[in-house]
Amino acid sequence: MYSVICTQFINCAIIFCCKVKIYIYFFFFMGKKELKLCYHCAVHCFYGLSHPLSGFLLQLHSNSDKGDGSVEYILTGEGAGTIFVINEVTGDIHATKSLDRERKTHYVLHAQALDRNTKMALEPESEFIIKVQDINDNAPKFPDGPFVALVPEMSEVGTSVLQVTATDADDPTYGNSARIVYSILQGQPYFSVDPKTGIIRTALANMDREAREHYTVVIQAKDMAGQVGGLSGSTTINITLTDVNDNPPKFPQKNYQLYVPESAQVGKPVGKIKANDEDLGVNADIKYSIINSEGANMFSISTDRDTREGIISLKKPLNYERKKTYTLHIEGMNTHVDPRFSYLGSFKDTATLKITVGDVDEAPVFSMDPYIMDVYENAPSGTEVGAVTAQDPDSRNSPVRYFLDSEEEGERFFRIDESSGVIWTTQPLDREDMPWHNITVMASEVDNPSLLSHVPVTVQVLDVNDNPPEIATEEEVIVCESSRPGQVIQTITAVDKDDFANGQRFFFALPSQLPVNPNFTLKDNEDSTASIIARRRRFNHLIQELYELPIVVWDGGEPSLSGTSTLTLRVCPCQRHGRIRMCQGEAFLSSAGLSTGALIAILLCIVILLAIVVLFITLRQNKKEPLIISEEDIRENVVTYDDEGGGEEDTEAFDIIALRNPAAAEELKFRRDVRPEVRQHCGPPRSCRSPSVELDEVDVHEFIKQKLVEADLDTSVPPYDSLQTYAYEGQGSPTGSISPLDSPGTHSEQDYNYLDDWGPEFQKLAELYGEAESEMTT
Repeated sequence: MYSVICTQFINCAIIFCCKVKIYIYFFFFMGKKELKLCYHCAVHCFYGLSHPLSGFLLQLHSNSDKGDGSVEYILTGEGAGTIFVINEVTGDIHATKSLDRERKTHYVLHAQALDRNTKMALEPESEFIIKVQDINDNAPKFPDGPFVALVPEMSEVGTSVLQVTATDADDPTYGNSARIVYSILQGQPYFSVDPKTGIIRTALANMDREAREHYTVVIQAKDMAGQVGGLSGSTTINITLTDVNDNPPKFPQKNYQLYVPESAQVGKPVGKIKANDEDLGVNADIKYSIINSEGANMFSISTDRDTREGIISLKKPLNYERKKTYTLHIEGMNTHVDPRFSYLGSFKDTATLKITVGDVDEAPVFSMDPYIMDVYENAPSGTEVGAVTAQDPDSRNSPVRYFLDSEEEGERFFRIDESSGVIWTTQPLDREDMPWHNITVMASEVDNPSLLSHVPVTVQVLDVNDNPPEIATEEEVIVCESSRPGQVIQTITAVDKDDFANGQRFFFALPSQLPVNPNFTLKDNEDSTASIIARRRRFNHLIQELYELPIVVWDGGEPSLSGTSTLTLRVCPCQRHGRIRMCQGEAFLSSAGLSTGALIAILLCIVILLAIVVLFITLRQNKKEPLIISEEDIRENVVTYDDEGGGEEDTEAFDIIALRNPAAAEELKFRRDVRPEVRQHCGPPRSCRSPSVELDEVDVHEFIKQKLVEADLDTSVPPYDSLQTYAYEGQGSPTGSISPLDSPGTHSEQDYNYLDDWGPEFQKLAELYGEAESEMTT
């Protein structure tokens, strides 16, 4: 059995070391026992005093230990040999290092007594659990500090700003080591903190951002519930007051002055004014306006968004001679007003701006803009058209010089007196050529020619009766062959280039100096039109197709002018029904809206297109596609014929017998499947003749012509050209033909041994045929 011995303190079961309180659980082989702490040890631990035994924890003693050193004590487990060591002879256990509960809360050790000589266990192994008990050795900390917070200015007392939280590493379940209380060290009387929750609130009303914007608050967190001896930690909170619209705009001064020259351009800025606002952002946006009519009629004001200035612009031209000063009442007002601060007053301010108009040397001013003048056409050169007038608007009234713009075309027709401004013509004008002329007159001071003013002048050319009238129509008048005496052929009218204010009036008559026209007469309808009337019956276009009728036309101008026009009348047969009075040939053209020349051109185009189509079709029919597309593309070309032949039995195209025996050709033509029974046994050389020699001799050319005609008339053949080649050797060979075409059979049955007797010239041929026969026999 083990026993625990405390050498100095009877009731002590454990020794304290370096601010660490340790529970020891001793497990005997019969059970576990918890040893309590003595008051003396607890006092030494609490105040951090070193124990008198200097790290000694306890002593293990076995009943088998007689004190002779035969027993060996060993210690294993967590921290054995490093944190906890045991004396092998005495069993004393010492702590070599300080223990920290926040790092490890307990240790499990195993102790055993062995026989030093045999190393046999004298006692069963026992387990020790050393539990480290917490003391207040960790101060509270703010892991997220320092902090930044925002709160609107002018906030009410008690407005929440921010909540801070501190943490303590000590054991919250043991005593007050981890019980934290918050307090404010810096930031009073503006802010306060809740001691339990750490919520920071405003403590002072109406804090003004414009007076002070930034605040620094220091919060302390103390454990042991704030008691004396507790540990503490602190953090800093930087609090910024955000802006609200609690300040109205204000002009730095109430009266301003501005000088503006009278030459300032309309729509351009002439000055600036600015009201100050202590607020920020949209709370400082200002809208400017001119609130008096005198200033609003001549000037306008707008706001520059970047600088928040009021930009004053000119609405109308200034004239120093008419008005020298203007007074503007300008108002600046916030655009975003917070109703919570309406009790502070109206968020606007006014100022007075006095504008002084400066006198400058101005260009001459014309009395009218623009000028409109008129002159009769054909007026002689030097005719006065009108006059322009300009004067110096300045007080000194300098003399003015006039001239025309040289870049305009009107300078060719007009000139101006540089002193009086009178405009004259330089040549007669023609209204029919140009009824209106636009010129530009410029004026400058004699003392300062650089100052120019311009004015447009429009000159209207008035009409005079200088153009005789003409017949309106230029087309031929159609006269029907069936016209009767007194029948109206056509009604005509006239045109005149001149302009008549009350409308054009024309009179018509036949020339009085010519004899009476037996065919036609003219009737004036007294409405500026006239009717051509037939005087006889029955016109014939075959006898006379065209007639000419001269007509005299007078206008109603002063003086009256006349002109003679000759009309051409064409006689043609007309349609008998209806009132259509036009030629039948012309009716088609008229109904289609085409002239004779246009119709001929269309027909010619159609004929050309048809000829092209016919030519194209003819070329396509006569065109033969080459077997090889390109001479350069000489490769292994495969030429495909879409023609299915009769196989090996189709020998008609190559049967030379048909050429030499036309009578037998007809029979062979219908019996292509029958092989001719032709056998011939030859004896010595030159004694055997080819069968073709024995056939009746015929004219081969006539036979080919006959076959050509039959092929052309045969409708059952495919629609393409066919080329048949006949290799005709002729007649008279004493040895006969060696061509296989002469043989009606597919395999030769002759004996070619006689070729050996023909000499060395036919030796090779005899060998070839001999080999061929041996192969066929085999």
